Amino acid sequence: MSERPLRVGVVGVGNISQQYFDHLPALPNLALTAVADIDVARAESVGAAHGVRGVGVDELLAAEDVDVVVNLTIPAAHAEVATRALTAGKHVYGEKPLALTIAEARPVLELADRSGLRVGSAPDTVLGTGIQTARAALDDGLIGEPVAAAVSWSAPGHELWHPAPAFYYQPGGGPLLDMGPYYLTSLVTFFGPVARVSGAATRSTRQRTIATGPAAGTPIPVDVDTHVTAVLEHVSGVVSTVTVSFEVWATRAPLFEVTGTAGTLAVPDPNRFSDTVEVATAADRTFRELPVTAGYADAGRGYGLADMAHAIATDRPHRASGSLAFHVLEVMEAITTAAHAHAVVEVGSRVERPELVPAGARPDSW
Repeated sequence: MSERPLRVGVVGVGNISQQYFDHLPALPNLALTAVADIDVARAESVGAAHGVRGVGVDELLAAEDVDVVVNLTIPAAHAEVATRALTAGKHVYGEKPLALTIAEARPVLELADRSGLRVGSAPDTVLGTGIQTARAALDDGLIGEPVAAAVSWSAPGHELWHPAPAFYYQPGGGPLLDMGPYYLTSLVTFFGPVARVSGAATRSTRQRTIATGPAAGTPIPVDVDTHVTAVLEHVSGVVSTVTVSFEVWATRAPLFEVTGTAGTLAVPDPNRFSDTVEVATAADRTFRELPVTAGYADAGRGYGLADMAHAIATDRPHRASGSLAFHVLEVMEAITTAAHAHAVVEVGSRVERPELVPAGARPDSW
């Protein structure tokens, strides 16, 4: 017997919401029932486009036909909206980061635990065939024992394409909190939790201005580090180096590689769901493509929510969990502390690696 669809209410109908709306109809264990925004007229317009009602945030949180709130607000509002949703008796699934700080995030998870409710968090891109096939290759020992990983993600800045990019340069943004979760979540998925970090960070004096849309030419204040480098020591003994930057105009640095005792794995971009994994072994030091061996096929944003819905129905742990997002948030906070204090910082939380997504699995049946 199939599970009853989890009824979904979306709070925040900005740029990212359309990616969720594109994929929800393909997920039979999810049913969109309402959308909300602080701009109610906008919510009404978006709701009408998707055949559901558009309302204010308070009305959505009180709605009896909403089981889970998808929190697509700006990072500064993540903890507040999640707390209000849980207080209203609803599960919550949010965009990354989980909150601005672990001090904000911890009460959210504690409230969910007391209430018997679930908290999920992006990124769910790591559940696609790209990262999951890489995870399967590592688990199968294809490159021997993992020794180290290296990430180098960079761009000139989101103001070149986003019409309202100011929040990317405020607390909760920057390359670390905006892009870091994709790579750090992948690293924890591969190697388990991080024990301690060190790092360095800086920001340039370059004036940022909006390049597109009605606000083009508007200056952007920068209140976050725009170039961050970190060294992560995993509990497992693997050492990962991570550089994320809004300062790089062009690069030839490999995006994501894992080195083991018997080879190197070229990991696809975890900001995407399904790019190709490549491996070069000690026996033949030439990269070759690996076939897909794990992950949700043809996935998109919302698959982590569907995975959570199935876990609720079957009383199992969900993969894109609040505890995983909390650990990643603590790692990012520790990186910032380490960079500013010129110190090594211990990470207190621990989290289990999420279960591998088997090849051919669907998020409503795994």
